[in-house]
Amino acid sequence: MTSKYRTLLIGGRGTIGSGLRKYLPSLNPGYAFVSLDLPGSRDKAGEADAQRDYVEFDLCDSPDRLKSVMADFDLVVYLARKSPLGEMNAMTDTVFEAVLAQAHPPLIVASSSVHAVDGLYSFYDESLVDYWNIAERNFDAIDPWPERISAKMSAHVVGDYSKEKEHVEKWCQRLASEGHGAVAARWGGINEHNAVADIEERGYFSVWCHQEDSARFVHACFETYLNGTLPSGSHYFVISDNGYNIFDIETPMNEIGYVSVHDAETHYS
Repeated sequence: MTSKYRTLLIGGRGTIGSGLRKYLPSLNPGYAFVSLDLPGSRDKAGEADAQRDYVEFDLCDSPDRLKSVMADFDLVVYLARKSPLGEMNAMTDTVFEAVLAQAHPPLIVASSSVHAVDGLYSFYDESLVDYWNIAERNFDAIDPWPERISAKMSAHVVGDYSKEKEHVEKWCQRLASEGHGAVAARWGGINEHNAVADIEERGYFSVWCHQEDSARFVHACFETYLNGTLPSGSHYFVISDNGYNIFDIETPMNEIGYVSVHDAETHYS
C-alpha cells in the first residue's frame, strides 16, 4: 500500500467498522483498508463494493504478529471488544503497545463510548426528571433543557463497561504525552441499519449516530492529524446532530472540524 490513508480496522467487520468501510471512501477515495478480525466473524457490511481485504487472527494470542501487521499503516481504528473487563483491558494494552512499538506510530482512533460518562446522566432513573422526560419524549415538561455534557469532561464510571472505556481514554492520553497521535471516540448508538425508532434502548434517539457521521468523525481526526492540528489525547462524543441531544458536539466541530449530517428526528417525522 502506498496511500497515506492506509487504514487498519481492528474489528472492521463489526457495526462501526462496516460503516467506515462504506462511507470513508466517499470522503476521500485514498482510504485503503485492511480489517483485522477473529476467524469466522460475520461481516456486517451490506454494500457489495465495501472493501473486503481481511486478515484473521486473535491479536491477544499473537501480539508480535499484530506489531508486524501494524507496520504498514498510517491510521489504526480500534473497534474490537471482548469480556470480561480484565480480558478487555489486556487486549487494549496489547493494541496500544503495538502502536508504541512502531518506528513511526500511526494515529490511533480508539473506541470509547458515551457510556464513559454514565455517572453523569441516566435515562433509567426517574429521580433525574429531565433525562427521564427526554427518554419519554415529554419535551414540553423540560424547561430549561439540561446543559450538554462537555466533551472535556473526564470519564465518570459506574460499571465495567464504562471502566473499559476509561482505560482506553487513559491510553490515548499516555500516547499524547509521548508525542503520538491518539483520540478516543465516545461513540453513540450506532447500528448496522442506521435505525432509530425501532430500537428499544431508552433515549436512543438522543445518543444515536449514523454510520456516515461516524466516518465523518474518523476522517476529521485523520485530516487534522495530517495537517498537524489534532489535539492528541482528546476524547469526543461521536453522535449525530440530533434534535434532542444531551452531549457536546460543538467541541469536536471547533477543534477538528467534525460536522454531522444526520438527525435522529428525521425518523420520527
